[in-house]
Amino acid sequence: MSSFFTSIDTLVDPVHVIGLVRGLKENDFSAARALRLEATNQLLQTTEVDCLVLSIGADMPWLCGYQAMPLERLTALVIPKGERPTLVVPRLEAPRVRHDADLFNLLPWDEDQNPFELVAKIARAASCIGVSDRMWASALLELQVRNKESKFVSGSALITQLREAKDELELLLLARAAHITDDVAFEIFSGVIDFEGRTEREVSEDISSRLLAKGLSRVNFAIVGAGQNSASPHHEPGRKVIEAGDPVVCDFGGIYSILEEPGYCSDITRTVGVRHVSQEFVELYDVLQAAQEVARTKVSSSMSGKSADMLARQEITKNGYGEYFIHRTGHGIGMEEHEGPYISSVNLQPIGSFSAFSIEPGIYMPQKFGARIEDICVTGEHCAVSLNNAPRNLYIV
Repeated sequence: MSSFFTSIDTLVDPVHVIGLVRGLKENDFSAARALRLEATNQLLQTTEVDCLVLSIGADMPWLCGYQAMPLERLTALVIPKGERPTLVVPRLEAPRVRHDADLFNLLPWDEDQNPFELVAKIARAASCIGVSDRMWASALLELQVRNKESKFVSGSALITQLREAKDELELLLLARAAHITDDVAFEIFSGVIDFEGRTEREVSEDISSRLLAKGLSRVNFAIVGAGQNSASPHHEPGRKVIEAGDPVVCDFGGIYSILEEPGYCSDITRTVGVRHVSQEFVELYDVLQAAQEVARTKVSSSMSGKSADMLARQEITKNGYGEYFIHRTGHGIGMEEHEGPYISSVNLQPIGSFSAFSIEPGIYMPQKFGARIEDICVTGEHCAVSLNNAPRNLYIV
């Protein structure tokens, strides 16, 4: 795979990233997947797992480029240790597969066939089988019946080790997704998007339509929580009419994809005030902004997720808001909205170089108001940069 950029710092420049993305070809994606499959096989050589069976979720498209439909019919990428992978897929869905014959075999199955028998035959010599975490429980049970002598473990636990360190292609697509999302944040700050007198749902739909118009392939979420609802981190936008004096938390993102390839996610949160906000809220926001800046600028690849989480948490706690910071500081991002590494108090593992993750502390005072600031960051060999460039100070719209 060709080198797309010289350092992660170049990913911060939207114009530069657009130029690089426009130059991408299908063989760049094939080359990336070839390296991932090679790394997967090398990892298998060091573990007890003899065969991976990856079904719905991101593990399979990360390795072969095919995103399975989340239906009851089994689709599985079967990777025996040291052997060529095989994609087992319902024949009626096989036309959706762009078969890269250099990377994997394609085995369509008919309605009168049992796909679990086909998978069991490929994995027949495996004493230990690793399955993807997102596999349906019913599918796992069927495999266990047919591979009675095999031990079953989490295959995603292995793949996660590889997926957390993003390759250059992934970082480039994540940067483009982040910049598109930034564009909508800038429109919020500039007053192009009206808040006062509209419902949360109307503003959410407005944000969603703009994300699509600017280049995202799909909107995953567009949270808009106003007034007391701003204290609910995962609030579902509803019929509340946004009024003057309301703080409004806007958390939105989606998927960016090109060349019909599986996409990469964006995620940003900004909090604004409508016409005016109380002095109490301003004081809360000042603490939050300082905490987010400390965590965003001091996080590094050598830190554990716990240490990174504490950067923000200590700042918030020392200012008296500790009990109101009720979630982890961040989550990894890639093909999935939430994946490793997690910036949380229970993650003792180093974040690692070339990981992508959110830094999103929040302060939520029940029945009053809340605020959150979120950016997607990427670690280099040492320090991190933020892919998001939208302002983080409190805007009044």
